[in-house]
Amino acid sequence: MGRAIAVGLVEKGAIAAEHLAVYDVDAGKQQQARELGAAVHGNPSELAAASDVILLAVKPQTMAEALEQLKSGLAPRTLIVSIAAGVSIAFIAKRLGEQTRVVRVMPNTPALVNAGAAGIALAANCTAEDQGIARAIFESIGVVEFVNEPLIDAVTALSGSGPAYFFYMVECLVKAAQQQGLTEKQATALATQTLLGSGLLLQQSGESAATLRERVTSKGGTTEAALKTFREKGLEGAIAAGVQAAVARAKELGQ
Repeated sequence: MGRAIAVGLVEKGAIAAEHLAVYDVDAGKQQQARELGAAVHGNPSELAAASDVILLAVKPQTMAEALEQLKSGLAPRTLIVSIAAGVSIAFIAKRLGEQTRVVRVMPNTPALVNAGAAGIALAANCTAEDQGIARAIFESIGVVEFVNEPLIDAVTALSGSGPAYFFYMVECLVKAAQQQGLTEKQATALATQTLLGSGLLLQQSGESAATLRERVTSKGGTTEAALKTFREKGLEGAIAAGVQAAVARAKELGQ
């Protein structure tokens, strides 16, 4: 995800590659950073000393160690942006100093194709400039919504985990279409394009999902028959329960 963000920033002209600095334990990712034109530092403290904004794209279980390594080189001016799931603003500030300005972000995997959706929460001491920086970073790879930190768990359950829900829906549609005689290749192509086109239509039309659904649903037609069956089988309730389960798990992971 860190590389996707870096590439998005450079491609959108939000930052020149020579102004990017990277630290990674993975030699392959170090080489990718060099190929992008970024400077590669030998340790986190060195990176911190050279940075005005630090993006923490590390696994939650290694966050405490990463923060400890950053701390000695950190300047008071430095803004910390974290995309680590379940790691709170308070967790980071406690280890780097309560004065540290922290932005917590929940992105999602479509950021890899510059079509991401990110929920962003700001620490109380963040400035308007900090908010603008966070917006610029994540709008380079998709859309952003600013929320209060307690709502990050809901963002996680909706857009953070959401790509998997849609992938699962496509899986189910492909299997159902195969049962009706289509090949897997045919069904996958049609289902994938339908998902993409429907999303674009919803995004660009300015109309609600309910309105667009109603326009497709002719009285007594095939769509109405399918939707009636979905309701009878409890699809809406299953989706609500799944989102609630994801929120609950996000809260557990954040403790």
